[in-house]
Amino acid sequence: MRDPLVEKIQSHPKYRELRRKRNSFGWLLTLLMMAVYYGYIALIAFNKPFLAQPIGTGVSSIGIPIGLGVIVFTIVITAIYIRRANGEFDRLTAEILKESQR
Repeated sequence: MRDPLVEKIQSHPKYRELRRKRNSFGWLLTLLMMAVYYGYIALIAFNKPFLAQPIGTGVSSIGIPIGLGVIVFTIVITAIYIRRANGEFDRLTAEILKESQR
């Protein structure tokens, strides 16, 4: 037996809009993250001399800041998703629930 409230929410046009926006945004961020991560892994696999170049006269190589950049990129896109989820997606969810309970 189906819950009428669930059916009402799933048929709501704003619910379909929310799902479309959230899914497309999630896939975009996923593709960006995969490109950055696998790009770094590809550098490790295929261009070790580039990553092994020393920075200045120290013992650190250029691979260290690039690896840290991958970590920072992950944090940044997570923050971007959270900001959008807490703003636009939560607003749409609240509107859907409010309109569906009438």
